[in-house]
Amino acid sequence: MVPAEPSRVRDGTRASIFPVGAPGAQIPVHEHAELIVQLTQHALAAPDVPSAVNPILEALVSRTAASGAAYFQADGHFYFARAASGVMPAGPAMDEIAVHGLPDHTPIFTAMARAGSPLFIGDTSEAEASAGFPDLGVTSLAAAPIRDSEGRVLGAFLMHTFEHHEWTTGEAALFAAVASTLAALTARLVAQEMLLLGREGALRAVGLALEYRDDETKGHTDRVTEASLALAVNMGEGSEDSLRALRWGAYLHDVGKIAVPDGILRKPGKLDDAEREQMRGHPAIGLEFGERIGFLPQGALDVILHHHERWDGAGYPSGLAGEAIPLAARIFAVCDVFDALVSERPYKRAWSTEEALAEIHAQAGTQFDPRVVEAFMRMHTRSNVVTPQRG
Repeated sequence: MVPAEPSRVRDGTRASIFPVGAPGAQIPVHEHAELIVQLTQHALAAPDVPSAVNPILEALVSRTAASGAAYFQADGHFYFARAASGVMPAGPAMDEIAVHGLPDHTPIFTAMARAGSPLFIGDTSEAEASAGFPDLGVTSLAAAPIRDSEGRVLGAFLMHTFEHHEWTTGEAALFAAVASTLAALTARLVAQEMLLLGREGALRAVGLALEYRDDETKGHTDRVTEASLALAVNMGEGSEDSLRALRWGAYLHDVGKIAVPDGILRKPGKLDDAEREQMRGHPAIGLEFGERIGFLPQGALDVILHHHERWDGAGYPSGLAGEAIPLAARIFAVCDVFDALVSERPYKRAWSTEEALAEIHAQAGTQFDPRVVEAFMRMHTRSNVVTPQRG
């Protein structure tokens, strides 16, 4: 693929901008082909945006005069740095950018979006498009947009130097080739990431809605989710996929209560046998709901269905015992019960943290997996588990 011709900054200044197709320049089409193939293969296998982008940035720094390179991703009206390689600007201004991002009306982003192809600026002090960069100590700059299939700008590759540098035809060709070839793959990963974030928000919203309907103590869903994730990590179960499954399962653990009448959910006294049996049906109903969503991983479904199983086999709905109970469900069960114990409910007072911990410890080997309880107790001694405020 012949890289797209980069655009000049059309502001009437004397900025040094080197287009790939400059007169007399030969575009080294084959010179970087192997690198592009390697980067493409890596991007296709990458699980997330930073993993895909970092090798691209490293290649730009190692094969050009660039001191550093970064990938900025659009989020609302700001661009945030998601990955970087080489030497980056330092100082209060850069610290501010790292936290708050760059506004989307930053001149380089505006010029880049308007041009539609890479920009190369040899002296940032002489180009309106690079306004602000001299304050960071950046003397030369290159920028390329990342667009989705509809042409919307999702992010940008930037590379820079701290001394005056006239970008060579070879450097421009490499940057343009990398940007044009890998932009689509990066855009695909960004789209997938945005889809996951959308799903994440929707699932959490369902969990919060159930929390309010069930008269749960405010914050129960987020507390048990956070505690479960921390416990999983402490037990060495911290892979990205397993944590996502646990998190989504925690959000939806009681989704089956949608089918339980308010009179049972909010009953201040003990449930009778018929009511208890109806309540015990909520995990199976929750599983049916979760399966209909279509994208929940098995680990999330395990939490929904099995978080009321017991280590001794006396739980429900399947009567599983010991390690036959999925680990995610065993982890979540401890955190869920602890939060229920320290929370005030219509039918019980809030237990103290000490009382709740003693009960969790007493149920090791009976209700709970002893290994999970041990990790929970160990985690609690290192940091305070958040308990709800009593009102």
